[in-house]
Amino acid sequence: MNVDLLKRLCETPGVPGREERVRAVIEEEIEGLFDEVRTDPMGSLICTRHPRGKAAGGKKKGAQSRPTRVMQLCHMDEIGFYVTFIDDKGFIWLNNAGGFDTRNLFSRRVLVCTEDGDIKGVMNPGGRPVHIASPKDREKVPEVKEFFVDIGLPGDKVKKRVKVGDYVVMDEPLIEVGDKLVSKAMDNRVACWLGIESVRQLDKNKNGHACEVVVAFTVQEEVGLRGAKTASHAVLPDIGLGIDVTLACDTPGVPPEEAVSRHGSGFALHIKDSSFISDYQLVKEIEKLAEKNKIPYQRSILAAGGQDGAAAQQAAAGARAVGITVGTRYIHTVTEMIDRKDLAAARDILAAYMAGCE
Repeated sequence: MNVDLLKRLCETPGVPGREERVRAVIEEEIEGLFDEVRTDPMGSLICTRHPRGKAAGGKKKGAQSRPTRVMQLCHMDEIGFYVTFIDDKGFIWLNNAGGFDTRNLFSRRVLVCTEDGDIKGVMNPGGRPVHIASPKDREKVPEVKEFFVDIGLPGDKVKKRVKVGDYVVMDEPLIEVGDKLVSKAMDNRVACWLGIESVRQLDKNKNGHACEVVVAFTVQEEVGLRGAKTASHAVLPDIGLGIDVTLACDTPGVPPEEAVSRHGSGFALHIKDSSFISDYQLVKEIEKLAEKNKIPYQRSILAAGGQDGAAAQQAAAGARAVGITVGTRYIHTVTEMIDRKDLAAARDILAAYMAGCE
């Protein structure tokens, strides 16, 4: 398993609207995997691989004139912040880009990403620290707007180095913990990894593939599936595969019926969320394929939230769409955790589906 690639993807900063550094990592990594690679006006990287090998010549008479177009949608952005104000003392104030649970933001190490380079800093909320806090102070959960970044410099120096519109991400490395991998930005660099590694695996198929494969590394998913919408309208897929993480709440304090998915049980075949309902025939096709190839899987439904598969499903005249996801503990924190077996299962089902799609 190519953990080094996942590490580089997760540790590269890229908030909604500023995904260019992640895109550069992907562009270097995919050299030779695709026949066409282009960046659309919003910044999504759209990579196309034409039918190849024996399978490419096996189209039945009467079939549509072009091959079936299968589109993977893998968003590149991570939740983060934009700088909105630098005060005279040098404290940096923020506006969030994506959803945060502020209980997870206390005392975090961050990177302030500027035109001249990244600056290390720390994030905390305003208010009294524990030693001088009243009981009432200790009960309060701050809002995002109460958090600031301190880069350890006086106001005049901060204002010379940091501008309104620079962005901020968490500063945490990927680590290996037992059978798991832990990092910030697993959401959704896991999908970027899958978009690359599933095609690498497909490349090993001796018979090639009959479908046209499009992997779109999309932008601005965390603020409304924006890049996926424009990319899907440009590509017009027949099949849309929304590649993402999903909740794995198989942890203390969560009732079993709310777990969504469970670590070690395989990829999560995404049935429904707030943004779309997967095509039930496509769900059945993928289940049958997983069983045939002995790839572990589980079904999942997410009560709230959305993902890029919805954009593919609703583009122009529409497409059949389904979600292929990886259960992730502690989502939208710096300790997002995945199970290696689930990641491998997601890679394997994607490669198997692309190889068999006609």
